[in-house]
Amino acid sequence: MKVLLADDEPVTRAMLCGWLRNWGYQVLMATNGREAITALESDPDLRLAIIDWEMPEVDGVEVCRYVRERKSDEYVYLMLLTARNGAEDIVAGLEAGADDYLTKPCNRHELNVRLRVGRRIIELQQALVAAREALRVEAMHDGMTGLLNRTAFLERMKGELSRSEREGLPLGVLMIDLDHFKQINDTNGHAAGDAVLKEVAKRVTGILRSYDVVGRLGGEEFGVLLPQCSTEQARRLGSRVLAAIRTEPIVAGGVTLEVTASIGACSTEQTLDRIPEALLAAADSALYRAKREGRNRVQVVIGTDWPKLGATLRPASVKPVLLTGS
Repeated sequence: MKVLLADDEPVTRAMLCGWLRNWGYQVLMATNGREAITALESDPDLRLAIIDWEMPEVDGVEVCRYVRERKSDEYVYLMLLTARNGAEDIVAGLEAGADDYLTKPCNRHELNVRLRVGRRIIELQQALVAAREALRVEAMHDGMTGLLNRTAFLERMKGELSRSEREGLPLGVLMIDLDHFKQINDTNGHAAGDAVLKEVAKRVTGILRSYDVVGRLGGEEFGVLLPQCSTEQARRLGSRVLAAIRTEPIVAGGVTLEVTASIGACSTEQTLDRIPEALLAAADSALYRAKREGRNRVQVVIGTDWPKLGATLRPASVKPVLLTGS
């Protein structure tokens, strides 16, 4: 484990460095507070630091205060080293952000034990950060399919719409609804329905580009964001998705099921609106046209559909850049 040793006294620095290396630490050294701050800023693996109080330019208390004021999930355990041993000095050091306080001259065994305590606290903090990240990921994803859930999908959509606007490139949107899914559940049980959803999620993500975004919006409904896609390109990608879903039967719970889907496609190519819900509603309207016309097909939002949805049409003279191919 790396440890930063900041002390302006060469003799003390050499003695402590020897101890630390004998205990298996990788030691980085600083001779003043400014060097200590630079080291902590430049090396994210530095999680343990021994900081002398009395140093030129920036003292140890200021280093502690600086570390605690910066925004970082990577906790640094700070041990303040000083000849001061008054109660008011100890309080000042701890209030500045030090985790521990060791007086000079140092006791070798005491320092070793205190460092082990620091390592345990760092490990606990790392476990806390990992648990918090796991909860964040869980809150963003659908537990069954692993896809983004509706809330996270809409949030991602806002970002993609902003990027689309900045780059002058269209964003395509697909809405996918599995045909007769209720019948699958009613006839074969919910376990079979769950297996179908997982397999469809796998097939959809497998057929799309690495930067396309897929989410499960609820029930048997999925959404797809297609950066740099015109309406026609979105339609073609929708056709590929449909083929991936229906070409091979899905085996679920020992039953072989023929699964199809209805897909609605649209793109910001035709509208100035940048509201996620409005674009999803547009793709949804095309999806329900696909349902009305017999299911198992892809439909796109046509120009006359947009005013019915309350959308603002893009003037014919203002077109986004369109990319060739799909």
